[in-house]
Amino acid sequence: MGRYSIEQFVESTGQKGLGQGTFELERDRLLEVNLDGRVWTKRGSMVAYNGNIRFTREGVLEHGIGKLVKKAVTGEGFNLTKAEGKGKLYLADTGKKVIILELDGQSISVNGNDVLAFEETVQWDIKMMKRIAGFMSGGLFNVLLKGKGMVAITTHYDPLTLQVTKDRPVFTDPNATVAWSGNLQPDLRTDISLKTLVGRSSGESFQMAFTGEGFVVIQPYEEVYLSTSQS
Repeated sequence: MGRYSIEQFVESTGQKGLGQGTFELERDRLLEVNLDGRVWTKRGSMVAYNGNIRFTREGVLEHGIGKLVKKAVTGEGFNLTKAEGKGKLYLADTGKKVIILELDGQSISVNGNDVLAFEETVQWDIKMMKRIAGFMSGGLFNVLLKGKGMVAITTHYDPLTLQVTKDRPVFTDPNATVAWSGNLQPDLRTDISLKTLVGRSSGESFQMAFTGEGFVVIQPYEEVYLSTSQS
């Protein structure tokens, strides 16, 4: 078998089947779901599957009126598809890296656009950051995931996790902030000196401020969620 033969290509790029559980990293940017039941996935994230799997769009009132109202207020960034059945399901999101986390009673808040999938045993809710909401330019909200089960989130490139302590708060660009531990409550910080530079708003004039004990996950990429066009 030659180095560049079709057989070699098929072997080197073929599905691995690591047998690591319901969620597996088939590639850095590709999630394999060994489905035997039901999972919730980001709408439009399915790239392939085999077996007997049925996909159903999230019902308008499937998760209650409270979540419907929150989704209406925060925008359309967090839309789910229910995958049910038995087989192998492959999910991806615009080439972003996939991170698998197993919750065992913990909670994590994730930018709604960065939630790829989670098991049905995981509880979720949309949390609005009231002080930040006034500066939204669409899509900036967070989803609280908690309980037991596997979740998959995505980042542009390799993420960095920063520890937050009582004597060392962390400040982040909202557009580069992916997730944080569920016990933290971010606040908005406005840097007046940056905002007034040369009579224009700086890209860093609005920051998320994390205080307490926990962690924050950031990515080396700014997704456009927060408007900083004010002067």
